[in-house]
Amino acid sequence: MAVAADKGVFPLSNPRDLDPLIAEAGNKRIVLLGEASHGTHEYYTWRTAITRRLIEEKGFGFVAVEGDWPDCYRVNRYVKGFDNKGKNPDDVLRGFQRWPTWMWANWEVAALLEWMRSFNRKKSEKAGFYGLDVYSLWESMDVLYEYLKVNDPSAAAIVEKAISCFAGSSRNEQRYALNSLSQPCREQVIKLLREMKRKSRSYNHDPEAELNTLQNAHVAVEAEKYYSNMVRFDDNTWNIRDRHMMDTLNRLLGFYGKDAKAVVWEHNTHVGDANFTDMAANGMFNMGQLAREQYPANCFIVGFGSYAGTVMAASSWGAPMQEMELPEAAPGSIEDLLHSESSDDRLMIFSQMGKYSLPEAKVPHRAVGVVYDPLIENYNYVPSLMSRRYDAFVYLDETRALHPLHVTAEPGLVPDTYPFEF
Repeated sequence: MAVAADKGVFPLSNPRDLDPLIAEAGNKRIVLLGEASHGTHEYYTWRTAITRRLIEEKGFGFVAVEGDWPDCYRVNRYVKGFDNKGKNPDDVLRGFQRWPTWMWANWEVAALLEWMRSFNRKKSEKAGFYGLDVYSLWESMDVLYEYLKVNDPSAAAIVEKAISCFAGSSRNEQRYALNSLSQPCREQVIKLLREMKRKSRSYNHDPEAELNTLQNAHVAVEAEKYYSNMVRFDDNTWNIRDRHMMDTLNRLLGFYGKDAKAVVWEHNTHVGDANFTDMAANGMFNMGQLAREQYPANCFIVGFGSYAGTVMAASSWGAPMQEMELPEAAPGSIEDLLHSESSDDRLMIFSQMGKYSLPEAKVPHRAVGVVYDPLIENYNYVPSLMSRRYDAFVYLDETRALHPLHVTAEPGLVPDTYPFEF
């Protein structure tokens, strides 16, 4: 069934065309913005346009992204003016060393950060930028140790003991996953978290130091759990990760106060409600599902998709990034249906559309990962009941690859994880 191009469907060519979306989503506490790949220029630029308007016009207090906490916290300090060591956003973004570096070290994100820093100069309550992800086990412990050895040596000793427990893994996630069967380090990181909960309020000499120390301790606990579960090769790692991201978002909302409002940037596979895909049948949940369950009247989910173009991705896990062709969408997919109706870019708000405007059954919906092979395009689709998975959908007929800062990941910082990151 084709998509009706009438009520609830809006042309999309400039930021003012977002008015219906801002009106619909602006009074929510959480707005989740997806993407159908981690390497598409237009997904980043349109999310930036939405984010800017939500911050400027609707009082949203921070952006939370599918990135590691330590790296994104450096960005947070930059946009808030807490740390002036980085002269420009490029300097800060080059600190992203974990593959796939292009996800955050790119021109498109640099433009957002420059705008946020400029916006914050005029504000006493500054908009923040934080990472929700779980991967940064060693990096989070390193940050804690460096901070505490100056500010709380007794607590630093606990961190040092936790780090030494992981020493046999040589900072290799896969090796730790295997070692964890006989030599788990969970007790050490839990002890560390307890100590941070007990003492973090005393770390008040630096802006957001309490938040940062506590969150790095939470990351250590959840990352250990995540990597320990890798060896089982099941879907539990996905659930651990998305639960951690939701818990982190809740901590940030608590930090910003009872009226806090957040913009979340993640892949469609994380933000689009898993109940309306095939994920639920496999025992998997995601951020979108958890957000709706916890904030049933107070979250809004926007999916993104495109028909054809180019995309930045890699041919295998840890391989160099490259610009790849994004083939025309598979016949029968939502992207194909939308393209057959019109090649115009558009915004759809499902609550405003007629009952029969969208297929009433699940249809294939493209999901391109950081690892991508255009020759097996048919594997990159998630069956989705679109009008229930999202509250709105941004369709862009032709898109192009984003512009990376050409950062090379350091050896050993490629998370060789299961399931592979979208």
